Amino acid sequence: MFSHVMVGAADLEKSRRFYDAVLGTLGIGPGVANASRYFYRSPTGTFGITTPINGESACHGNGSTIGFQVDSPEQADAFHAAGMAHGGTTCEDPPGLRGTLGAQMYLAYLRDPDGNKICALHRVPR
Repeated sequence: MFSHVMVGAADLEKSRRFYDAVLGTLGIGPGVANASRYFYRSPTGTFGITTPINGESACHGNGSTIGFQVDSPEQADAFHAAGMAHGGTTCEDPPGLRGTLGAQMYLAYLRDPDGNKICALHRVPR
């Protein structure tokens, strides 16, 4: 069901040190930097930490994203459309491809009626 979980961090390096240590006890390697984020990957999913991209303070919701794995771009578009039809608001870029040629993803971001950020994610096969 989930593709990834990301939480906001007020002090990214302090959070990286914390998650490097605690996730290291689970056999997960150190966070891999990507812009203002760090990602922790396992065979079953990805956890990330980020400074909020809107420049506001990190809190229990700002900077957080809950990602839902989908089977196709069409399913991501349907996810987005259903959310918009039921009180959601679009955020970030419109649904579409992102990433490099080696790791493209089709992403569709929304905020639920309470402002929580969610995302439908389809990893494009290589």
